[in-house]
Order: sequence, then C-alpha cells, then structure tokens
Amino acid sequence: MRIDFSSSERSTLGIEWELALTDRETGELTPHAPAILADLAHLNEGGPERLTGELLTNTVEVVTGVHHRVRDAVDDLRGTIDAVHGPAAVLGADLMCAGTHPYSRYVDQEVTPDKERYATLIDRTRWWGRQMMIWGVHVHVGIDSRDKVLPILNGLLTYLPHFQALTASSPFWVGEETGYASNRALMFQQLPTAGLPPQFDSWGGYERMVADMTHTGVIDDHSELRWDLRPSPKWGTLETRVFDGIATFDEVGAMAALVQCLVDDMSERLDRGEELGRMQPWFVRENKWRAARYGMDAIVIQDADGDERLVTDDLRDLLVRLEPAAARLGCVEELHSVGTIIGYGASYQRQLRVAAQHGGELRPVVASLVRELREGITAAD
Repeated sequence: MRIDFSSSERSTLGIEWELALTDRETGELTPHAPAILADLAHLNEGGPERLTGELLTNTVEVVTGVHHRVRDAVDDLRGTIDAVHGPAAVLGADLMCAGTHPYSRYVDQEVTPDKERYATLIDRTRWWGRQMMIWGVHVHVGIDSRDKVLPILNGLLTYLPHFQALTASSPFWVGEETGYASNRALMFQQLPTAGLPPQFDSWGGYERMVADMTHTGVIDDHSELRWDLRPSPKWGTLETRVFDGIATFDEVGAMAALVQCLVDDMSERLDRGEELGRMQPWFVRENKWRAARYGMDAIVIQDADGDERLVTDDLRDLLVRLEPAAARLGCVEELHSVGTIIGYGASYQRQLRVAAQHGGELRPVVASLVRELREGITAAD
C-alpha cells in the first residue's frame, strides 16, 4: 500500500486543543457542543475547520491554521476560544481542559450523533470506548522530507515521558483519586489502535503495517491509528498526541515550543548526516508508565544503555541544549515557560493541592481549571 507524504515547510506548526464544557452551577460536564458549533459555524467558512466536535457532545476542539511561530499559533487558539466563550455563557457553560474530568461519570455522557466513525468506534470497543471521557492536545510539526519522519519519530520517543510528565492532568476518575498523574494515558491505550507507535526502520515498513491492518479490517485508513506519536501524511507533519489536556494558554505554548524545537533540532542533525538515538521499545513502554504514574517525580530511562535520571533534572538540561533551535524558531520565551511548569507544578499537582485544601471536595478543582483557562496561573496559585 502506497502512502504519499505531503512534505511541509520545515518546522511549521499547528495545534489542536480539546476543551470540555462544564455546567456553571454544578461543574458537571454538559452536552452543549452541538449548539455552540451551530452558533459558530461561520468560523469554518472559507477555509479549514477551526472549531469542530469530538466523540462526546461535551467537547469542542479548537484547531489553528499553519504557523511559523508558537506565539502566533497560541494567538490563533485564543481568538477562536474567545469566540466560544460567548455562546457557552448563554447556555450556562464554562470551558476547561484536563486529561479527565474529576467527577463526572462516563455513563452520563452523550456520543456525538450523525458521525459514522464515532458510532463504529463505540460499537467495536464497547465498554472501553464508552470510557473515553478524556481530553488532549495535539501538536503538528512540518517535516520537509519523508525520509526524516520515522527517524524523528523514533528519536522523539525518548522524550515521550517528558511530554507526559509536564502535561499530566488526570489524577481523578469518576470522583476517585487514582494515584496516577495521568490516568488518561493508561485508559486511552486500551483502544486497539491507540498507545505507543511501533518503531519502523523505513517508510516501506510503515506502509506494509498499514496495509496489513487495512486488509484485516482493523482500520479503514491510516488516520485511524491514534498513536501517541504518528505521521500525518495528509498534512506533511509529525503529530504529537501524547499530551494530557492542558489547562492554560501559556502551557500549550510551552509544550508546542518544546516539540517544535526538538523536531527542528533533530531535522538539523539529520541534515548534517548524524544518526538520531533511539531506545528499545521495552524502555519506551516503561518510561510511559513511569511518567503516567509518577509525573514530575518520575525517574526516566534516558538512553539505550539504560541510564536513568529524574525527569525534571533531565528537562532543565534539555532546555539549555534546545536554546539554539528556539532562537531559530522565535520561541525562546515559550520554551523557557517549560521551566515555569517545573517551578509551579504540573496540572495534576495543582488539582491535588486544590482538592487537599478543600478536604477532598472536587467541585473546587473544576472551578480552578475553569479559572486557569480564563486567567492563566496566578501568583495566588
């Protein structure tokens, strides 16, 4: 099976941000996405979609255009989200983002109607599919040559636990503290086409796997492979999907900058004839679990030799190493915001603090997430 890769301008950027709609009074998830999408249909006129629905009617997804700089992509997101706040408020709804909702129940949620692919997903995956009351952020980075896609993907798997730890935002599930920084990570990979990608040595190997999966009826199209990292041939990008839902604009910008800088750095090294490092699949799998379980306290495996280090210490050195790439891409400030996340804590840590301050009550956690999306992280936090 031939899969053409539409090469993009190197290191261009696009972001997709899934947002949950919550009731202003109860904090529960609320099924107002269809009404909001109908009210804002004009945002999708004359170009690519900027606002779309998702699996559940409690979710809207905001999509940027193609940008060179992270700050422009974030401003693009901000403009669309500002537009969503109006009709949401009329319906008594707020916006928030986390990997999971702290206490709403999946059995109470509605699947988006009239979408065949969602109906097929639920029919096939049944109980696990109904559990997908989860939110994430996807970052696309343009790749200028198909030959670079899989080496960069394999190289990025080394940093997958760093992405997971920084964005971990799902410590609660249906009102219970799970003990995991990212419960979403382990839930999402229960779907048969989600989770970690295979490590391919050639584009032909990727094409053969897609052909096998299509022939056996696992998928109808390569876009149904919902891996944590995946090629996006239609757009000419590498798509990073491992992120839990991210609460604030600044944090979205920080993570977009980290991915953009890593991809650009690896692309530059490939242009110089360097070989990118990669790790054994069993190390990659272990790293993902450690980051999902322990978040910012995870001790991660750094390389194929099995060297280990606290993820936050490794991140601090990584930020220094990526400064030349950030200077090229005009995202130095956004990259440095990764250090700010390390300083004030990832979303799961903030949510746990709020719950502890209120005797385990979770409604204030939702209120804090709503406020963070509107105002960012304040000094009081």
